[in-house]
Amino acid sequence: MGSADSKLNFRKAVIQLTTKTQPVEATDEAFWDQFWADTATSVQDVFALVPAAEIRAVREESPSNLATLCYKAVEKLVQGAESGCHSEKEKQIVLNCSRLLTRVLPYIFEDPDWRGFFWSTVPGAGRAGGEGDDENARPLAESLLLAIADLLFCPDFTVQSHRRSTDSAEDVHSLDSCEYIWEAGVGFAHSPQPNYIHDVNRMELLKLLLTCFSEAMYLPPAPDGGGTNPWVQFFCSTENRHALPLFTSLLNTVCAYDPVGYGIPYNHLLFSDYREPLVEEAAQVLIVTLDHDRAISTSPTVDGTTVGTAMDDMDPPGPENLFVNYLSRIHREEDFQFILKGIARLLSNPLLQTYLPNSTKKIQFHQELLVLFWKLCDFNKKFLFFVLKSSDVLDILVPILYFLNDARADHSRVGLMHIGVFILLLLSGERNFGVRLNKPYSVRVPMDIPVFTGTHADLLIVVFHKIITSGHQRLQPLFDCLLTIVVNVSPYLKSLSMVAANKLLHLLEAFSTTWFLFSAAQNHHLVFFLLEAFNNIIQYQFDGNSNLVYAIIRKRSIFHQLASLPADPPALHKALQRRRRAPEPLSRTGSQEGASMEGSHPAAPAEPGTLKTSLVATPGIDKLTEKSQVSEDGTLRSLEPTSQQSSADGSPATEEPDQAWREQRRLSSTSASGQWNPTSEWVLSWKSKLPLQTIMRLLQVLVPQVEKICIDKGLTDESEILRFLQHGTLVGLLPVPHPILIRKYQANSGTAMWFRTYMWGVIYLRNVDPPVWYDTDVKLFEIQRV
Repeated sequence: MGSADSKLNFRKAVIQLTTKTQPVEATDEAFWDQFWADTATSVQDVFALVPAAEIRAVREESPSNLATLCYKAVEKLVQGAESGCHSEKEKQIVLNCSRLLTRVLPYIFEDPDWRGFFWSTVPGAGRAGGEGDDENARPLAESLLLAIADLLFCPDFTVQSHRRSTDSAEDVHSLDSCEYIWEAGVGFAHSPQPNYIHDVNRMELLKLLLTCFSEAMYLPPAPDGGGTNPWVQFFCSTENRHALPLFTSLLNTVCAYDPVGYGIPYNHLLFSDYREPLVEEAAQVLIVTLDHDRAISTSPTVDGTTVGTAMDDMDPPGPENLFVNYLSRIHREEDFQFILKGIARLLSNPLLQTYLPNSTKKIQFHQELLVLFWKLCDFNKKFLFFVLKSSDVLDILVPILYFLNDARADHSRVGLMHIGVFILLLLSGERNFGVRLNKPYSVRVPMDIPVFTGTHADLLIVVFHKIITSGHQRLQPLFDCLLTIVVNVSPYLKSLSMVAANKLLHLLEAFSTTWFLFSAAQNHHLVFFLLEAFNNIIQYQFDGNSNLVYAIIRKRSIFHQLASLPADPPALHKALQRRRRAPEPLSRTGSQEGASMEGSHPAAPAEPGTLKTSLVATPGIDKLTEKSQVSEDGTLRSLEPTSQQSSADGSPATEEPDQAWREQRRLSSTSASGQWNPTSEWVLSWKSKLPLQTIMRLLQVLVPQVEKICIDKGLTDESEILRFLQHGTLVGLLPVPHPILIRKYQANSGTAMWFRTYMWGVIYLRNVDPPVWYDTDVKLFEIQRV
C-alpha cells in the first residue's frame, strides 16, 4: 500500500474517532487496528493528521474513546515487548503506537482531570502476556514505561542481535541487556557497529519516554522544589530491570559522539549524520532522569575503595533514583576521562566553527550538555575533583566563557548565562580551580573581547567585565555571582595582566559612584566583593601582581572617595537626583576598550520574535553559597552560624553581607511607591565595615615612593614604575593577613526548581520537529516572544 493511501486510511480513522459519539468497545480490533496495523506514517505525519483541536474534542466529548485509544496503544507496545518484535509488521505497529502516544500524551497532561488516568489500572490489562492476576494490578503508566525499557533492548529492532542465523530468536525474558549496551565507554568496552535503523528506532522510543516524563511541564513551579515526577521515579527504580544498561547506554552515547565526521574536516557535508538526533534525545532523557532535589534527600558521600566495578559499592544505599545513584558511584579514572573528554569535545564544537567555518557539523545541544556537566559535578564529588586535578578543566571553562560572552546581549539566552555562571561558581569553591587558572591562555578562540596576553584568569576577568558593562539589564542578578567567583579564585592568582587589572578597577569605579551605591539595597555588596578580591591578591599574591598594584595606585582616588563617602541627607538626595536622570546601569567610559579579537562577531541581541521560556528567580548569593574559611593546612571550616548567633566569629570580614543585610533592611525605608530610599544610618551601617585597611596601608607606603621616582627621573614611563613595584615588598608593613573566605555553592530547593524550569524550557523549545509540546497548556513556565 502506498504511503498516500496509508495516510488517507489513518486520517479516516482519526475522523471516525472524533465523530463517534458512542463509546467504541476495546474488543473492536478492526476499528482500533486502523490506527497502527496497516499504516506506515512518520511521526511528522501523525502530528499533521491528528490536529490538537481534535484530540481535545475527543477528550471532552467522548473521553472513553480517548481512554481506550491510549490503553490499546499501550497494550500493543506491551505485546511487542513480550514477543520481541521479530516481524517487520510488529516493528511497524510498535513505532506507530509510539508516535500516536507521543502525540496524545501532552493533551492528557494538560487537563488536571486526566492526570491520574495513566496511574489507574485498566481491568484486564494484564491479559496480553497471559500472566497471573498480579499483572492486572499494574497501572497503565508502569506497563508503558516497562514496555519502552524492554523495547530499547530489543534485538534486531533497537540493538544488534548476537545470534548466528542458525540459532533461534533470542528470548526477550532471559536476555541480559548489559551485554547490549549501545556504546562503549563507562562500564562497557565493546563498541557495536553503527546501525542507522536501530538509531532511528531508539530515537522514536526515547521521544515517547521524554513525552511521558514531560508531565512535569504541566505543573506550576512549586516554591519548595516540588515533588518527584512519578514517571521518572518509577522508570529509575528497581522495577526497571534495564535501568543500569539504559543509564550507561545514554551516557556513553552522548559522551562518545564525535560530530566532526571521524576527524576529517568537511566530512559531514558528504554523509548525513543520523547519530546527532539520537545523541540529543539521549542527552535530554538523561538530564530529566537526573532531576533530583538533593536538598530534600541528601545522598551519602562516597569513599572509593572498590575498583572491581564501574560503580562504587555504596554503603549506605544512595538515592532511590537509580540513575542518580549510578551517576554518583562512577569512580574509575578512565571512566571520568572518557566523560570529561566527551563533554569538553562537544562543548568546544561551536568554537571550532570559528577557525574553519563549516568544517564540522555544528551541534545545538550545548545547554543540555551544561546541565549534564552540572549534574555530574553536583552528584559525584569524585568527578568534580578529577575535573580539577589537571588543566583539563580549562577545556570546559573556555567554552563556557565563550557562551557567556556570546549570549550576553540576547534576552532569549538568559538561562544559558545562568547555568554557565552556576557551573563556574560551583568550580570556584575548590582551591584547585583558582590554581588552574594560572595556566597561560594561548588558544585564540575569536571572541568579542579586547586582545590581551595572559592567563585563563585574565580571560575570565575580561569576559566577566564585558558581561557586566555591556550585557543587558536582566543579567544584573548575576553580578553577585560573577564577583563571588572572582573573590573565590583571587587568593590563587599569581599574575594578572594589565588589561585584567584595569578591568577590575573599572568595575570598582563604576560600582562605587554614589548614585549606584545608593540606588538599591544591595549594590554596595559588589564593592565589598571587589575589595575582598584586591585584599586577597595583595596579602597572598603580592609578588607577581605588580600590574594590579600599579592600577590601584593609578586609581587611588576611588579608594579615598570610598573612605570619605558622604552619608548626610543632602548628599543622598543629590545622588538620587542623578539616578532619576541616568537609567544606564554602568558607565562604559574610563575603560579603555581596545580592539576586539580578529574574526570575532559582536554579541548580538535575539532576533525579534524569538521564542523564550520564563525562568523562576534564583536564590540570592547568601542562599546560594555557604561561607568557609581556609585553615593553615588548606582545609575548609564552615562559618555558617549553626544557631542564630549574631556573627560567625565576630570578625568584621564575616560580618559583611549576611546578617548585615537584615539589619540594613531595618535601617532603610521603602516608600509607598516601592522606591528604595536610603537613610544616613543605613549608609553608615556598612560604610564603617568597608575593608579598606590593607589598600590604604599599601597606598600610604608605595605612593610616596612612586611619586619620588617620577620626580627624580622625570618619568612618565610606566615600565620603570612596574619594575620598581616588581622588586618592592610590603613584608611587615601590611595588616596581619586575614583568613581566606570561600563561598561554596550549596544545593537548595530554590536552585533545584530553577534547574527544572530551565531544563524543561530548553527541551520544550528544542523539540520542534515534531513540535511535541507546542500550543499545549504548559504551567511550569510561560512562553514569551522577544
